[in-house]
Amino acid sequence: MKKKLTSIVTVCAASLFIFSGSASAHVVVFPQQTMQGTYEKFSVRVPSEKDVPTVKVKVEIPKDVEISRFEPMPGWRYSIEKDSTGLIKSVTWTAEGKGIAATEFTEFNMQGKVGDKAKKIVWKAYQKYKDGSTVAWEGPESSETPASVTQVMKGNGDAHGHMHGAMDDEEKETDDDQDNQDNSSLPLYLSGAALLLSLISLVLSARKRR
Repeated sequence: MKKKLTSIVTVCAASLFIFSGSASAHVVVFPQQTMQGTYEKFSVRVPSEKDVPTVKVKVEIPKDVEISRFEPMPGWRYSIEKDSTGLIKSVTWTAEGKGIAATEFTEFNMQGKVGDKAKKIVWKAYQKYKDGSTVAWEGPESSETPASVTQVMKGNGDAHGHMHGAMDDEEKETDDDQDNQDNSSLPLYLSGAALLLSLISLVLSARKRR
């Protein structure tokens, strides 16, 4: 019985290891949790799974997020596709050099606004290799090629992501003003303490003379 239990545990551990290794090789968009109405930086992490390099990556932009900017990536060029309203609906990064080797990964950064009513953002990605093959990361979470998902929490009215920064600056200014007030009052406190010590000394001297 003990031997059988040990075998089961070993198999389960091995399965978890294999699954985690496979999951880590997926194309994933970070962060995997954000908030409604916020401006967010999204990073598309692309690891290479084959012995041949990854030479092209296409990501479809869901309607739950409005992407507007992309960070330049040395060795790669990007092209965008827009819909009839002018919104970006996909971006494709194409390698100008060797691409992403088998033991490497790359992150492509983009910035945009999360929809005010978004609940989750499903990112469909297509990874093309130098041998012409393409892996479509568009399946459900339980599949071998799942699409990356960013869960969206309910917003708190901080739509532009600037509220906290402004509050932090205001608090910092308040703290600085308080520090300045404390520093300006320090000489007065020291003078008062010196005067009090002088009075105590006079009283003690007078008592000794008596």
